[in-house]
Amino acid sequence: MILITGGERSGKSDFALKIAMKKEKRAFLATGEGFDDEMRERIERHKRERGDLFDTFEEAIEIDRILDLTKNYDVCVIDCMTTWLGNLLFHNANIEERIRKFMNALNGNEIVISNEVGMGIIPAEKTTRAYVEMLGRLNQNLAKVADEVYLMVAGIPLKVK
Repeated sequence: MILITGGERSGKSDFALKIAMKKEKRAFLATGEGFDDEMRERIERHKRERGDLFDTFEEAIEIDRILDLTKNYDVCVIDCMTTWLGNLLFHNANIEERIRKFMNALNGNEIVISNEVGMGIIPAEKTTRAYVEMLGRLNQNLAKVADEVYLMVAGIPLKVK
């Protein structure tokens, strides 16, 4: 399993796709929801970019269920934890249970993408602070079980583990 983290627009997704293209049977698990026009256009653009190179699964909440479907793939790119955690908050899901189910469902063939959001100032708003803390803990747990971890900086992958 590979974890790719970094700032927004740092090249995480492009790097993940480049790694995944070396594999034959490829899945892509998209966690985004089209809440507004901008997000809907972004989702459609990403679909066009991937074309038919991946079997695409879209799931905003129960990504553990999709991982059961992708266990026989050579690779499954999950894009991304940052959006997924936001979805869990938005839908008032049981976050601890969902994360536990996700972590238990990992097959080892995943390339997981997540933002590194804890490198700036501490947010003033309580909900935002809680989100940053939850994502930071999720990233740490993923890094512990990952075979490789990369930090993306300005499109350059830095191997951390």
